[in-house]
Amino acid sequence: MPPAKAALKLEPTNITQPVSEDVLRMSPASQSKIPQRLPNALAGTEHLKPLVRPVGMPIGMPTARPRRDNGASFQARVPVITGEAVYRGSMPVDGIISGQLGAAGSTLMVKQRPRNGSIESVPELDGELCFRGMLRVNGHIAGKVTSQNGTLIVDPSARVDADIEVGVAVISGTVNGDVIAHERVELGPEAIINGNISTRALKMKPGAVFQGDCRMLKNENGDN
Repeated sequence: MPPAKAALKLEPTNITQPVSEDVLRMSPASQSKIPQRLPNALAGTEHLKPLVRPVGMPIGMPTARPRRDNGASFQARVPVITGEAVYRGSMPVDGIISGQLGAAGSTLMVKQRPRNGSIESVPELDGELCFRGMLRVNGHIAGKVTSQNGTLIVDPSARVDADIEVGVAVISGTVNGDVIAHERVELGPEAIINGNISTRALKMKPGAVFQGDCRMLKNENGDN
């Protein structure tokens, strides 16, 4: 009896299965056809210098690039006044102004460049200056300075071209104007006063220069 044939037999086929897009994308042949990514022209990666990593920084941590110097950094000079005051007038600035200006709760910071050369002094504040407590003048101001019971301190390098009416005046610099101090006036050895002084008590140290008239005010009980 002849042997029985298999009921099912696989027939050879020439039909190729479709290759998925992912397989084609990952195949070496397809990768060779994909053009390589060029450096970013906008970022200029081909011209970047290698970053310097500080000692002790982990390798995986990104390194910040050095900031460019925009030419705005400088050593600011001493502010013209030190203290809390109300000012109304003009203020020329050659430097940086930062902060917020508003009706209430605002802050403003002004940094001025140091002067170069012997240029004629120009008032940094020119207007009405009113304060409470204590105010120190470090630069050149002009106009009028008032305070009912406050103490005004004028540094040796300061210049005040203004009329002064305060409680106490401690002057070590130059004042061109009349000085009214309801309590006392103290003149340091480098003080120069070109104006009249009205006060209850006057104290002058050797070296002070005073050109003007002095009027002694009466105390509250009427005595001089």
